[in-house]
Amino acid sequence: MSPSYTRFSSTVQPEGAFTVLAVAKQLAAAGKDVIELEIGDSPFASPESAVEAGIEALRAGRTTYGPSVGLAEFREAVAAYAREEHGLLVTADNTVAGPGAKTFEQLFCEAFLESDDGVLVFSPYFPTYAANIGRRGARMVLSKLRADHAFRPELGDIRRFLDEDPRPKAIFLNSPHNPTGGVATEEDLRGIANLIRGRDVAVFSDEPYDCMVWDGRHRSILAQPDMLEQTVAAYTFSKSFSMSGWRLGYALCSTDTVRVFDLLSNTAFSCVPPFTQVAGVAALQRGREYRDGRMREFQRKVELHVAGLNTLDGVNCLMPGGTFYVFPSVSVICNRAGITSHGLAMYLLEGADDELGVACLGGECFGTAGSGFLRLSCAQPDERLTEAVAFIGVAAARVDRIAAYLETHPEYRLSSFYETHPPVS
Repeated sequence: MSPSYTRFSSTVQPEGAFTVLAVAKQLAAAGKDVIELEIGDSPFASPESAVEAGIEALRAGRTTYGPSVGLAEFREAVAAYAREEHGLLVTADNTVAGPGAKTFEQLFCEAFLESDDGVLVFSPYFPTYAANIGRRGARMVLSKLRADHAFRPELGDIRRFLDEDPRPKAIFLNSPHNPTGGVATEEDLRGIANLIRGRDVAVFSDEPYDCMVWDGRHRSILAQPDMLEQTVAAYTFSKSFSMSGWRLGYALCSTDTVRVFDLLSNTAFSCVPPFTQVAGVAALQRGREYRDGRMREFQRKVELHVAGLNTLDGVNCLMPGGTFYVFPSVSVICNRAGITSHGLAMYLLEGADDELGVACLGGECFGTAGSGFLRLSCAQPDERLTEAVAFIGVAAARVDRIAAYLETHPEYRLSSFYETHPPVS
């Protein structure tokens, strides 16, 4: 007899992006031309300074175990970067290395959450939040992000959570926000800090898109008075420095939390490879000009994509405040065709055309608050983004093909109309 699995393991759902990516790769292997807008992976090369430093470190034999908390040189470089880029009052003692930012979700939950603790999560939300919170037996309490509030956090929902939840313990904050592109303002962050300061409430501030703020600059709740003691802010080299495959990130937090994370990291992944950290140091110290150039390209791509989508009948797309995603409302199209937004995404990939497809994500991949939206990455050449927009417009008008797709995929039939949003002015 095979051993039984836990109830938790049966509840874990894969990231929708990787599920759709697998389908897209299968179709492409079979000869279909697929425009891949489903995955948040930079199309640009890693900074040459990072590549050269990583290779040099490999050749120098920096391939043994390192400290679980991170190399001293990496931690010093991270702290200097955080002070210079974001004005954060941190030292190397406030830093810890990790394999990307996602790992810190799990470490945060292990450090702060007990069974039945309440965790406020702004929805739509990054899908791994649910798994990591659920792993601890804690409860997600959802606050819906609204398009008419620029997908910014609602302070009233935070206040109600703190006042009414039987065990309010944590808040997951993500700015710039994936999938909506919403950016929390200084006023928002000050308000959140004022509500939780001095309470037994921890904040996981997920900030992988810190260099992708398109109007103004990135602001972290860590800059608010006393928030270093209550916050874990997670960052990655994947987006800004085009180093997703290097699996390198870091967290900024109190020295007490660093000590806890050191222990937890040791039991989970031992350490981040030293040569990877050496490459990260080079990126932080000598790759910023290259990074800034790539960020300008991403902003232009986002603006191009938004402008194109807003020419389509039934599509309403806000200009995101940050990230390299766009999050258009397609509720009008879905209501008209009787198809869910995830169904529309899969139809665009599989059913709209025999030769061409667009891979993107239905908003449901990020929780029910994402229903009626699509998330599309802008990490493609301009001509492919333009081609994708044109294809979506044509595909949405092919009512017979949508009907045929629903006949073979009845799980995507829309059971009740989505809320619609006024056109972007």
